[in-house]
Amino acid sequence: MKIPDNHSEEVGIEIRGQVDRSVMESRIMFTVDVVWNATTFDRQYKALHALVNDQKSVSPYLYHKLLGKPFDEMMLKFELPRRLSAPGLPDLNSSQSQAVKQVLTRPLSLIQGPSGTGKTVVSATIVYHLVQKTEGNVLVCSPSNIAVDHLAEKIHKTGLKVVRLCARSREHLETTVPHLTLQHQLKVLGGPEPKKLIQLKEEIGELESKDDLRYLQLKRVKEHELLAAADVICCTFSSAADARLSKIRTRTVLIDESTQATEPEILVSIVRGVRQLVLVGDHCQLGPVVICKKAAIAGLSQSLFERLVLLGIRPFRLQVQYRMHPVLSEFPSNAFYDGSLQNGVTENDRQMKGIDWSWPTPSKPAFFWHCSGAEELSASGTSFLNRTEAANVEKLVSKLIKGGVEPRQIGVITPYEGQRSFIVNYMHTQGTLNSKLYEGVEIASVDAFQGREKDYIIVTCVRSNDILGIGFLSDPRRLNVAITRAKYGIVVVGNAKVLSRHELWYELINHFKKKDMLYEGPISALKPFTMTLPKPIQKAKNSIAGATNRFGIKRMQYTYNEYKVVDPSQPRLPPTYANTQNLLSMSKSSRNFNQNVPVPAYMMDPLIYAARGQKDRRREQRRQQAEAMDFSQDMSQSQANYGPGASQSQSQSQYMDGSSLSGWSQSQTRQRRGYQGSTQQMSQDMDDMEQKMSDLLMSQDC
Repeated sequence: MKIPDNHSEEVGIEIRGQVDRSVMESRIMFTVDVVWNATTFDRQYKALHALVNDQKSVSPYLYHKLLGKPFDEMMLKFELPRRLSAPGLPDLNSSQSQAVKQVLTRPLSLIQGPSGTGKTVVSATIVYHLVQKTEGNVLVCSPSNIAVDHLAEKIHKTGLKVVRLCARSREHLETTVPHLTLQHQLKVLGGPEPKKLIQLKEEIGELESKDDLRYLQLKRVKEHELLAAADVICCTFSSAADARLSKIRTRTVLIDESTQATEPEILVSIVRGVRQLVLVGDHCQLGPVVICKKAAIAGLSQSLFERLVLLGIRPFRLQVQYRMHPVLSEFPSNAFYDGSLQNGVTENDRQMKGIDWSWPTPSKPAFFWHCSGAEELSASGTSFLNRTEAANVEKLVSKLIKGGVEPRQIGVITPYEGQRSFIVNYMHTQGTLNSKLYEGVEIASVDAFQGREKDYIIVTCVRSNDILGIGFLSDPRRLNVAITRAKYGIVVVGNAKVLSRHELWYELINHFKKKDMLYEGPISALKPFTMTLPKPIQKAKNSIAGATNRFGIKRMQYTYNEYKVVDPSQPRLPPTYANTQNLLSMSKSSRNFNQNVPVPAYMMDPLIYAARGQKDRRREQRRQQAEAMDFSQDMSQSQANYGPGASQSQSQSQYMDGSSLSGWSQSQTRQRRGYQGSTQQMSQDMDDMEQKMSDLLMSQDC
């Protein structure tokens, strides 16, 4: 069946049940619609429901820790082995060994693994020791199938029984570990009768109803036996809610790449009566991808790993990197990891031999190439491209290939799809080498390169303007991923004058300049960039953000108590500020009830925390003025009805509960006269607050 504009040759459609013969008529035209599959989101919703309503979904310790509630620390009884390294895997270094020791004796552990520090080896080693101490299976999950396959392969090298559970829709797709999949083991270990039925089904395509029923019965039984006998079950988060795992007892779960998943995704694999949880990731790299801005602003883009770090759970950081040349690892270590990264490779280990390529600064395989070409909108109108940078990227790639570097060793990273498409087309149409040579060069986005590496990386920044800014290039995590993919060398192509206006990029470019790795001019005659870099534009600091790493994670959610204890000497909002969608405008009973519930910070202080446009600010100012006038009229009417003395006494009584905080919505205080702690009114306030939270989210552009 041919579908217009599809990428493959043909699409097969399986029709089950009795179908009218007209379906098979070639003269009849049919329309194929892609229907959204809500299975993944249904499972996430059920996981959230189970966490709230099922006391057995997780242990009491994990329940309180996940919600940020105080709970006594506890240690697990576990006799540490003399040798921590697992068979079939490389020996552990000191920081890896320390991380493994800490994980085995704690019910909740976080492992932060910067680029090239061996997270996968540590994860496989932890799983090996967990299997030795637990009676049931160990469940290993990750957000992507590629990551699951990679970790399953590592764990299999230790000699454990590993089963790779795939979604039924993916059982016929290719995988790097076909011998570990459940369907393959069913063929090999399922017994003679299932094996015969499987072979018969593959030969004739469909079994008779009687044989098909028998096959499904045997398959269900054998799959359960294989899963129950396995030491480790590896799957994605959504597959953790598969019906085939419903009767499998798993008390220990390890989550790999946990910082790339949303909290509901991770909960799917946790709400199974889990007693021990291990989260592995790096909150200084890219987080989960959330398309909807409403959901992202509300906190869905913050991973569970990141939130637990902000709640005070200290992760164990792996500190020895084995990927980058020591020169390449210096800036990421200082900017993102407090200078704690050590090098497990030397400069001699990262010297490419037999290559006719010389770096502008000898012994330093990196440089920033300043280009002043202007950016422009791509043909789609939703992305950007930079023709000058694209031409320079082609020159760099061609020179590397001429010097003896294989195309597959080169990676080009660009943050914009428009630039990626333009570079691909430019290389094939205007490249100086045979167009087939460029096909081996991988050109992709930062997100596509996360978790991967190349010998040589070229980063094209694209943005080059005097007004619009640099877009999401300002995201520190995106920059961290981009500059930590290279093993032997990296070239960053961009406009140093424009990028240096941002604090993070200023430090990066200034680092290149201090190390004599900042150049300009044609590639055949590069010369040092001598102009003075403009100072970065200082942004207003968030008064409630607390002490956070300059280029690390930022607080997204706060409780009312956290907001209230901020230094009151720093005014955040004018005294007349009023916003019906502000949590501070809630009554005292509602605030007391919700004072420990984390909510997005802009709901408490939207004008200070959230980035709003000029039109939004004007609209907010007009609303403030209107509500201030209403408040003045109400006070005048109150004085006329009760007299000056009564009005003054009422005003004093209204502020006895601490509502004199700056940012307090004074226009709402008049609504609190009849509350007096009434239980019925408190319920109404809760409904009002939920409606206001919903209205606020719906008011954001998605």
